[in-house]
Amino acid sequence: MTYSLNHIQPSIAPIRENQQQVQAKENANKDFSSILKKSIDKVNESQLHSNEKTKALANGKIDHLHDVMITAQKASITLETTVQIQRKVIDAYNEIMRMQV
Repeated sequence: MTYSLNHIQPSIAPIRENQQQVQAKENANKDFSSILKKSIDKVNESQLHSNEKTKALANGKIDHLHDVMITAQKASITLETTVQIQRKVIDAYNEIMRMQV
């Protein structure tokens, strides 16, 4: 008696598609988290760079006040933008959670 595996193939296809979808979601999550981490690291770097220049100005190592002020303003704008984005993301999340399914 011979058995055919042809009847098994159609049932495997949805499982493979599901695995591919799960893998795609995992990759998207990793990409999003790495982008988010890089962005937060850049904000932190700008804050640290501003602090270094401010300390150098206070210690008399830098004579260019305008350069220190521009760096501080850039760091401030970067931080404020990040906070605003965070608020928008939280608002969007709350809005989605209020939706009825």
